[in-house]
Amino acid sequence: MATRRMIAVWLIAIAGCVLTAVVFLAPVFFDPDRYRPEVISYLEEKIGKKVDIERLAVTFFPKVTVHIDGFGVKSPPLFPPSYIVKVARADAVLDFWALLHRKVVIKSLVLEGPEINLVSDPDGPWNFENPGAKNTPSTFPFGIVSRVEIKRGEVVASNLLPSDAAGPVFFEAHDVSSELENVNVDAIADPTSTTLDGQGTLQAGRLRFGSIEATNLNSNIRLQARQVFFTDVKAETYGGKATGELSIKLSGKNASFKTDARMKGIDVAHLLTAFQNARGKMTGKMEGELKIAGEIEHSLHPLEGLHGSGHLTVHNGRVPSLRLNANLMKLAHYNDLGPAKNDPSSFNFVSTDLELNHERISSKVIDIDGYGVDLDGSGSVSLSGSDELNYQGVAEIVSQQGFVTNLFARLAGGTLKDGKLSFPFRIEGTIEHPKFLKGMKDK
Repeated sequence: MATRRMIAVWLIAIAGCVLTAVVFLAPVFFDPDRYRPEVISYLEEKIGKKVDIERLAVTFFPKVTVHIDGFGVKSPPLFPPSYIVKVARADAVLDFWALLHRKVVIKSLVLEGPEINLVSDPDGPWNFENPGAKNTPSTFPFGIVSRVEIKRGEVVASNLLPSDAAGPVFFEAHDVSSELENVNVDAIADPTSTTLDGQGTLQAGRLRFGSIEATNLNSNIRLQARQVFFTDVKAETYGGKATGELSIKLSGKNASFKTDARMKGIDVAHLLTAFQNARGKMTGKMEGELKIAGEIEHSLHPLEGLHGSGHLTVHNGRVPSLRLNANLMKLAHYNDLGPAKNDPSSFNFVSTDLELNHERISSKVIDIDGYGVDLDGSGSVSLSGSDELNYQGVAEIVSQQGFVTNLFARLAGGTLKDGKLSFPFRIEGTIEHPKFLKGMKDK
């Protein structure tokens, strides 16, 4: 019995030595890069797209890992020549026991420096979809990957125009790091999928959606039924902080999005630099909340159909374009003793609701507490290119005036109440050239 045990021990020891030798010596005798053309051909057949691989290698210790350098998948012929994804280095850890049964199961995947380029055609499909996905249950040979890690990635999304020319980029994220669990690669490429395709965390050094930018973004991310959900978002933007949620839906002819954001400490002057016609038009610190949604259209202005609502407040700012307006100066002329005499363009506080619909912002209640002049009004501004202003309300001079000043002010159309003068006003013109006028607009 002792002899048998000793033999068994020696056999196990010998097997261990052989296995160790195989692990360390296999790469010497086995060069997987020789089979790179066959691997490329296999992948192209499975995913229906052209594939690039610069170098292929395998290591067996501590885990069986396939190393791929220069991996790329090209967009199908329906799209302009481009890559859907390019990865500088990909390391895939394989399930050893599955390999023994001739099955390739990826346990984890690390992507170094991936560049992801998502493009939507006017007829609906995205460049990452497989044309044969509806007839092929499993088009990708990867299945569900338990863990995916992305390092220093980049994501860009755009639409083609109706002419099939390239349209503007509406979303981009740079210096992206992410850790995802249970990523269903098959489902991501299948337009009929309704499954949860992965979830985890995401960080981005810089992100831009439309004209709005954010930095140092952290969020949870969920991939589900051709939708991407960013939740518990925290980011720095225009000198302040932003929190909230964002979702992007990739199904349908036009992609769509929905966001619920809360902001604090935003530098208004910095924010307005993102909008060409609004640069330099206002200063101050802003806070508030916004809910915005809409389709991302295949046009030169993909976000022009947005709609939403919210409430904003701005503290301690100026509207420089009104500073030298002759009509406003005439109004301030009656405030000889008030602080607005020196700078009628300044304000202490602005509070407004807003409704956004097809490039027009409307407000029902606008409260402006200026330095010596307070305004209450309502109106709208067009963002469609005309930048037309249409506001009206009542401006009140908060300091009491003398008898002679009040008399001439009332003759000029003012109203006296509790010793304070008020004037009906309207703001017309454009964002670039506003006109502050006394009196309501004739109906």
